[in-house]
Amino acid sequence: MDPTTPAATPPATDGRRPGYLYHKVASHLAARPDQMLTVGEITKALSAPSTGAVFEALKKMAAAGYATHQTGPHRFQITQAGIDAAGTMPPPAPRTPRQGRRAGRRQPVTRPNGDLYFPRKLAGTTDVDVLRRLRDKRIPVLLYGPPGTGKTALVEAAFPDLLTVAGTGDTVVEDFLGNFIPLPDGGFEFVYGPLVVAMREGRALLVDDATLIPPKVLAVLYPAMDGRRVITIPGYRNERVEASDGFYVIAGHNPGVHGAILTEALASRFDVHIEVTTDWDLARHLGVPRPAVEAAIALNTDLAGGRVGWAPQLRELLGFTRVSKTLGPAAAVANLVGRAPIEDREQVLTALKQQFGTDINPLTLGKQR
Repeated sequence: MDPTTPAATPPATDGRRPGYLYHKVASHLAARPDQMLTVGEITKALSAPSTGAVFEALKKMAAAGYATHQTGPHRFQITQAGIDAAGTMPPPAPRTPRQGRRAGRRQPVTRPNGDLYFPRKLAGTTDVDVLRRLRDKRIPVLLYGPPGTGKTALVEAAFPDLLTVAGTGDTVVEDFLGNFIPLPDGGFEFVYGPLVVAMREGRALLVDDATLIPPKVLAVLYPAMDGRRVITIPGYRNERVEASDGFYVIAGHNPGVHGAILTEALASRFDVHIEVTTDWDLARHLGVPRPAVEAAIALNTDLAGGRVGWAPQLRELLGFTRVSKTLGPAAAVANLVGRAPIEDREQVLTALKQQFGTDINPLTLGKQR
C-alpha cells in the first residue's frame, strides 16, 4: 500500500510527514487480516490524535479497495488487495485465536464454532474478501454447489455477525419473522425471528438450502432485499421493520438435491451467483491422503458427466482423514463407501479400489469373532 499515491494519501494531521497516519492505520489492519475493527478501537490502539483523522484514513482505504467498510457502527477490515499492496508486514501484535503468523491467501479465518476456514481464490482476491465487498455494496449473493463444498463455512468465515435460517420443505414464514411462545405463567410472548433481528441489528442473514423452502414462504424476504428494505409482521400487530445499515441477505443452494427448486423469482433477487466446488489443493494442504483425493477427483469428473449421482466433497474427505487417524486407513475407506448412496456404491468402490488396491466393503456389524 503506497502512502505516496495521491489518491490514497491524506494530509498530515499530527505534524508528521504526509501519509504517516494512513500508513499506521493500514499497517494496523494488515497485521490483523481476520478482524473487523471499529474506528474507536483503531484510534485507541494507535494512540492517534483524533478519531476523525483515523476515520478519514479508513475511508480513503475503503475508497481505494484496500478495506471493507460496514456501518452501524463503522467497522473496517483489510481486503486481500490491501494485504497484497502492503508489502512487508510489520511485526504482528500478540497472537490471538483469530490471528496467524502472517497474512496470505491461505491465512485461516476462525469460524464461530472455532474451526478454521482457509479462503479460496475468487475474482482476483479471496472468496471471503469478495463476500465482504459485496455486502458493503448491498449486492446479494447466491452460492450454489454440491453439499459439503464449504458454502456455509465460507459465509460463517466472512460474516462473524451471521444469523442463519436452515431451509427445509417444512420452513414457514414464522421461521423468518418470529412467533409466540408459551411462558411459565401461562401467558405468551412474541419472539422475533432471525430476519427481523438481522434487519434491526444490521446483521448478515444466511438462508441455507434456500431452494428447499416453499416459494410462498421465501417471498417474505423480497421486500427486505429490494429498495424498500422494509417488512411488516402480520402475526404481530402488523409491526413495521426497517433494515439498518449492514443488513445483508445471502443464500445457499444445492443443485440436484431432491426437492430443490430454483425459481426465477428467487434467482433474480441475487445479482451474483457463485459456484462453490471442492478445492483439491486445499484438501491436500489439510492432510487428506493423496489416494483419497485422486479417487474424489475421478468421481467428481463422473458426477459432472452425469455418470454418477454422488461424489465425495471436502466435507467427506476431511471426515475420511479423521476416521483414518482414529480407526486406520482400511476402516476410513470402508466408511467412505458406506457414505455413498446405494445406487452409486459400485462406482465409488471401483474408484477407491483403483487408488487403494484392496478389497473394500462398507463398515458392517456381523458375527462375533
